[in-house]
Amino acid sequence: MSIYKAYDIRGIYPQELNEELAKKIAQAFALMRKKELNKEQITIVVGADMRISSPSLKKQVVEGLIQSGVRVIDVGLVSTPTFYFSVAYFGYDGGLMVSASHNPAQYNGIKIVREGAKPFGQGNGMEELQKWVEQNEFIISENKGNVVLKEEILFAQIKEEEKFADLKKIKPMKIVVDTANAMGAQYLEELFRDLPQIELIKMNFDLDGTFPAHEADPFKEENNTDLRKRVLEENADLGIATDGDGDRIFFVDNTGELVEPAIIRGIMAELFLRDNPGSTICYDIRPGKITRDMILQNGGVPSVTRVGHSLIKKQMLETGAVFGGESSGHFFAKFPYGVFEAPMIVTLKLLQELSEKNISLADYVKPLKKYFHSGEINFKVADKTAVLEKLKEKFADAKISDLDGLTFEYPDFWFNVRVSNTESLLRLNLEGIDEEIVVKKTSEIRQIIEK
Repeated sequence: MSIYKAYDIRGIYPQELNEELAKKIAQAFALMRKKELNKEQITIVVGADMRISSPSLKKQVVEGLIQSGVRVIDVGLVSTPTFYFSVAYFGYDGGLMVSASHNPAQYNGIKIVREGAKPFGQGNGMEELQKWVEQNEFIISENKGNVVLKEEILFAQIKEEEKFADLKKIKPMKIVVDTANAMGAQYLEELFRDLPQIELIKMNFDLDGTFPAHEADPFKEENNTDLRKRVLEENADLGIATDGDGDRIFFVDNTGELVEPAIIRGIMAELFLRDNPGSTICYDIRPGKITRDMILQNGGVPSVTRVGHSLIKKQMLETGAVFGGESSGHFFAKFPYGVFEAPMIVTLKLLQELSEKNISLADYVKPLKKYFHSGEINFKVADKTAVLEKLKEKFADAKISDLDGLTFEYPDFWFNVRVSNTESLLRLNLEGIDEEIVVKKTSEIRQIIEK
């Protein structure tokens, strides 16, 4: 498979992505940005996560930019949200972040953004970048670039994002946080320093690119087992889990149950609409109907998007949406200087809401658990197109959308089947009004796909 994905570059190190290729990607991006901006002097941010291979890859990314005559802002070891903030807030021309997000330890990658942390991916520059890398024709600038270290950005980011909540209204709580030895530890540790009323119980906070405790992917239930147990053992108010590069965040309630991201997204839609009445809220097409319900109930404008953080951010920019959320735990805020993931804002707003309502997270979300969900089910199939055609024939009487894969909607259940943008898989997500219909229809669709 190509390392050039829909939203970023990602592959196994060093077989698929190595230092030489990382340098070429940086050189190609430098040329693209100079061409797009029609200027010779540009400034690019470079950051990296805690993976074992990140320092050597990052070194070659910086070298490639310097050789291309670029001024490099080295923001050091950062989460992806902090990287986005550094590009957008300080008005730089783009950025390259060495990270493979939630992938296992043997992977690494590069996330790319333009000015304002605007997304860069397939249909939006990735194909051209790949072509330039493969042509291997780069201009070595006579005027070499330089590197400026700027490693205090996190504190500016926290100051900006704390403006979205009233910290004084957050009551004392006990919170267990599992960051999977990954980048979420960096910003959550600093954020909770400003909330002395919170008793923070840390799990797996030491940065370690080998992921000794478990994979840094809270979307997989098995990676949240220890967190859920610890919440119960500590009699905590809630738990928080973040992924490898810290751009996705998940919450566990006081009974040890994971709160569906679609419900968190709906809650955030309500809170953002309180401050921005009548605004647009973006959410991806995968089932999570509670989000749409809550947007409409609170006078907002729902805007459904394709799956993928870069695609949602693009639509947020186009529609002027104040908030957006993806079913996989990405939550985005609109800032005066850009649109990007804001897990700290989501955390603060949720804590303030629970405090002001004086209610537990379990009781708060209980009335929002209206629908039943299959979870995301992945299938390896030889002919994905043929499977989608079979589903269209079988469910021809449904309301069908082809915005991203195929979405079939009936009054009592609805589902989406789409080709993964990052893996060779077909993904099914189904939701319904009761558990019985979810089990029945999931089984029925599974038989069609696996036939």
